[in-house]
Amino acid sequence: MYIQYTMDQLTLPMDLPEDIPENHLVRVVKDAVNRLSDRIFADAYPGGGRDSYHPKMLTKVIIYTYTQRIYSSRQIAKAVRENIMFMWIAGRQRPDFRTINRFRSERMKETLETV
Repeated sequence: MYIQYTMDQLTLPMDLPEDIPENHLVRVVKDAVNRLSDRIFADAYPGGGRDSYHPKMLTKVIIYTYTQRIYSSRQIAKAVRENIMFMWIAGRQRPDFRTINRFRSERMKETLETV
């Protein structure tokens, strides 16, 4: 009578690309940012310290969130944890709101000035 529904048998990690249509905006953003030269991003990082999140990933996340009318760093960090499209474009990485805000206010401006 009902389709079987058992949450206890859910297998993670799921294959996220299967759930994203081929022509979805998130794929367009990914492809557009991937076309940018890595040199553009490397120039914005002086080096040293602990490893950083990849600037292309953060750029993709921020651009896609803007298309979804999400501007708050806290809301962006939440979307990366809870929304399949954001999980996929972030490569399942979870930058916190401070990292997103710092990248947006410092590194992204420097990166976009070189484009």
